[in-house]
Amino acid sequence: MIKEALKLRGDLGIVLRDKDGNIKEQRTEKNLVVSAGLNFICDRMAGTSEAVMSHMAVGSGTTAAAAGNTDLQSILGSREALDSTTVTDNTITYIASFEAGDGTGAITEAGIFNASSAGTMLCRTVFSVVNKAADDTLQITWTITLSAS
Repeated sequence: MIKEALKLRGDLGIVLRDKDGNIKEQRTEKNLVVSAGLNFICDRMAGTSEAVMSHMAVGSGTTAAAAGNTDLQSILGSREALDSTTVTDNTITYIASFEAGDGTGAITEAGIFNASSAGTMLCRTVFSVVNKAADDTLQITWTITLSAS
């Protein structure tokens, strides 16, 4: 008997820089692929009725990520268009930059979406605070890895 299980794992690389480009903080966080994100993956496998993931957002919500989440708890600013999306082997990497003035504040959550507003959320994560000042820049590199076991 063949027994196969598909696993999704997400990792975020967070880099906060000051106005001169110096790294103030750098870390890696885990994420949750939410139920709407899993449905999105199935929809895309069956056709192209869903738009591709195109935006990322940060927020100040602290409620733990849960499978039923469909948006961030408290978005800071607006969703940012992705800078790039790269597929390599069984991995997809999304990169978004939050420039000076974008997503400013005490950041504690992030998500990936397929629209600039509304749409479907693929992933959400909640983490300890990243304090982004008005003149700081923040880059998030979000990697989703699929594996079979």
